[in-house]
Amino acid sequence: STFLLNLIPKTMVSGFANGDVLQILFFSVLFGFGMAAAGERAKPMMNVIDSFASGMFWIIGLAMKISPIAAFGAIAFTVSKFGVGSLVSLGKLVLEFYLTCGLFFVLVLFPVTYFSGFNLFKLMRYIRAELLLVLGTSSSESVFPQLLKKLEQLGCEKSVVGLVLPGGYSFNHDGTCLYFAAVAVFLAQATNTALGWEQQVALLAVLLVTSKGGAGVAGSAIAVLAATLAATNAIPVASIALILGVHRLLSSAFVFVNITGNAVATVVVAGWENALDRPRMKAELDAGYVEPDIVIHKTVAASR
Repeated sequence: STFLLNLIPKTMVSGFANGDVLQILFFSVLFGFGMAAAGERAKPMMNVIDSFASGMFWIIGLAMKISPIAAFGAIAFTVSKFGVGSLVSLGKLVLEFYLTCGLFFVLVLFPVTYFSGFNLFKLMRYIRAELLLVLGTSSSESVFPQLLKKLEQLGCEKSVVGLVLPGGYSFNHDGTCLYFAAVAVFLAQATNTALGWEQQVALLAVLLVTSKGGAGVAGSAIAVLAATLAATNAIPVASIALILGVHRLLSSAFVFVNITGNAVATVVVAGWENALDRPRMKAELDAGYVEPDIVIHKTVAASR
């Protein structure tokens, strides 16, 4: 009961002032409902919020330009303070997380696509350009327009893609949730923090909620993780410094999983809603993605 009461901020800005991400999320949800109820009258405030978000994203983007230097400093700090042996533990963390992501593909995404009537690996080949791009940028936002266009060309109705894909970007963070769980357990072990099963379940539940507030900007997962650990007081927040050096390797993997999961979810929901052209999807997946203007040029050339 105490935990639930602490979700409610004392004032409108107290959650922001104290850096309590759960209170911020609670207020944001209520504020979103209020804006939706206001309808057209809320449009000026929406424009202000959108402009503010654009400015914040620019600041975060500027900070991420020096992230390689920051990563070098983080690795140097970790090695100098904890010894070269710490690199072995970090390497094990990276390998373990990659294995976890692989198991997620095999045990979750593959069965879902199989019973939905399409091939996971063909879909990944279809969006391979976007998957390769997120591996380099560690940001799902960089491929949103292209992914939107490809899923429509694949045979999903525009209305379904326009609803499910943006919703997935906000709420369907499969890879991010795996990252939070793996890193939280690693930090608990590294700091000799004993976590009973009740604390592990509580921490997982909080992480599942706070992951929905993560922006699609490279590096935001670290901020959300830090705020969550501060809110739960289960694991020392300062221990995050241990994984800063390998965060980029981890983020590339979980963003890759996020994008694949969102693409799968869009196709599956389109199938549920009878908004999927299955013959077209099969033909597109078998042939691989081809730019529409290239197809038009080839058709015109053939007619001549």
